Amino acid sequence: MEKVYLCIDLKCFCASVECVARGLDPFETDLVVADPSRGNGAICLAISPSLKAKGVKNRCRIFEIPKNIDYITALPRMKLYIKYSADIYGIYLKYVSAEDIVVYSIDECFLDVTSYLKMYKLTAKELAKKIIDDVYDTLNICATVGIGTNLFLAKVALDITAKHTSDHMGYLDEEEFKKQIWHHKPITDIWNIGRGIAKRLEKYNCYDLYDVAHMDEKVLYKEFGVNAEFLIK
Repeated sequence: MEKVYLCIDLKCFCASVECVARGLDPFETDLVVADPSRGNGAICLAISPSLKAKGVKNRCRIFEIPKNIDYITALPRMKLYIKYSADIYGIYLKYVSAEDIVVYSIDECFLDVTSYLKMYKLTAKELAKKIIDDVYDTLNICATVGIGTNLFLAKVALDITAKHTSDHMGYLDEEEFKKQIWHHKPITDIWNIGRGIAKRLEKYNCYDLYDVAHMDEKVLYKEFGVNAEFLIK
């Protein structure tokens, strides 16, 4: 049986929680989570979807927010975010067992839904929609979903393809991966490929995953050691 995984990300999580706690719509409210007492150079822990839509970068510093934007500043409240995260985890448990959930971060989880699709008589997208609709209806927190036939594909579907769909869901199997992602640039958009790795790949004129897939494995192992396995897989 082919595996099916969901990678669910809670959109602009900490900022969305702060908006919801104030009875505000995260998509209509300009809000940053930051501690202004640290000065204008303080990093924003999160920004609301509304600010992101205006071109403000996530994890920006306060001084980088355009002066013509009026926004609310919310002090970080980690206990509150952990509570919301735990409540959302409880919603996931309504649909899958704990053993089929892998918590990646406070706002991101992987769900192995392979054995549940037949039971619920739903497609992966239908089940994903049911889960994220429940999260929104219960807590007013929006989510984005990547669906894939392994954890890597689910994560890449979340990070890259889901951003360009009207339903905020992306799907990748191996064939779709080759069509949509092999030639995607920059390569640093890919999960676990940072600037350092990208720079080292450039030495071999390797700029996307198609290039990586066609590199000599011996060269990859020579350059990255055992970590080459992450690129090969």
